[in-house]
Amino acid sequence: MFAIFRKEVHSFLSSLVGYVVMAVFLTAMGLLVWLFPDTSVLDAGYADMASFFRLAPYVFLFLVPAITMRLIAEERKSGTLELLLTKPLTEWQVIGGKFLAACFLLLISLLPTLLYYFSVYRLGNPPGNIDSASVQGSYLGLFLLGCVFAAIGVYTSSLTDNQIVAFLLGVFVCFLLYVGFSSIAGLEWWEGAAYWLEWLGLDTQYNALGRGLIDSRNLVYFISLILLALAGTYARLRKRS
Repeated sequence: MFAIFRKEVHSFLSSLVGYVVMAVFLTAMGLLVWLFPDTSVLDAGYADMASFFRLAPYVFLFLVPAITMRLIAEERKSGTLELLLTKPLTEWQVIGGKFLAACFLLLISLLPTLLYYFSVYRLGNPPGNIDSASVQGSYLGLFLLGCVFAAIGVYTSSLTDNQIVAFLLGVFVCFLLYVGFSSIAGLEWWEGAAYWLEWLGLDTQYNALGRGLIDSRNLVYFISLILLALAGTYARLRKRS
């Protein structure tokens, strides 16, 4: 599994596409958090990273499928997937290596944004006047959200040999899970079931972690979705073998 992980990370970091994806993410978030007046921290009047954590998931909706779209689709198109599965590697090792590589690249993209936290920390009056527990919970939630998107992206990449199709499917499924349940729960005719429908939404689980209180139920939810998506990928690869 480590060999697959290392191969995918090296492939991503040795190509221009990898750096372009990370640059687009950091540039977009930098403009939204510091420059655009409607979302700028500087215009908010108080030390808070709410705009960053509110907008980052929507950027992830496109960033993460862009990272994962080639992981299996490219192997299938080039004919190397069958060759890979004939080596002394199990399907789970192949899937795990590719998934962990995507999560690692996601982490690399997130790390520079810690500068936002230190900047806001210093801008507070007095310095340090920021809810650090909320920031830590939000970062954990954002990373777990990205891992869920990555698992979904690996699954959609296993469905086709076309990277663009895999990307579009990944964006659609991630968007549906992130805002779909909350939107559906807003319909009047759900009545008592509305609460449970909203609770199933990724946005509800993500926002809960952003309050600074780490609840095991939220963690179990994220991990369960990751395992479910990876199990779907395993079933897809087993079907071809």
